[in-house]
Amino acid sequence: MADVPVEVKKTAPAQTNVPDVWHSFRSEMDRLFDRFGSGFGFPSLRRMFDIEPAWRSSFSFSAPAIDMSEDDIAYKISAALPGIDAKDVDISVSGDTLLLRGEKRQEKEEKDKNYHFSERAYGSFQRAFELPASVDRDKVAADFSKGVLTITLPKRAEAQKPTKKIEVRSS
Repeated sequence: MADVPVEVKKTAPAQTNVPDVWHSFRSEMDRLFDRFGSGFGFPSLRRMFDIEPAWRSSFSFSAPAIDMSEDDIAYKISAALPGIDAKDVDISVSGDTLLLRGEKRQEKEEKDKNYHFSERAYGSFQRAFELPASVDRDKVAADFSKGVLTITLPKRAEAQKPTKKIEVRSS
């Protein structure tokens, strides 16, 4: 008998319902880096390396981080709101709750000889804070300067009383 080469065809492994761990891991890492980078105005890694077309990028805007402080006469809440105008911020006090709401609008347009690119994105946020009983709700004030919102919550007069020092005697 003659030796005739036989072509062996390899079949793809059977499909299973087990998720692809590496694909899932990579997707999660991409999402993490995209979320981290967007907070600083960097383009996403997928966009930088053209894995995803620029016009399919998503816009997300989450609630701003805040700083809270207290001194003898007031509480202060500060929030960095870059790219937002004072007219797009709404602050209200209802009962024991301070509500901070805002909206960011972002528009980008590029024109060149060979193309016209236009992109619009909108995002809104809302934060609620429970007010301490010592806050004078009628005197709450807000200041917006250079992208930083500062809300001053003055304490009532009786809450501003100096503390009494108690002497400790030893026997």
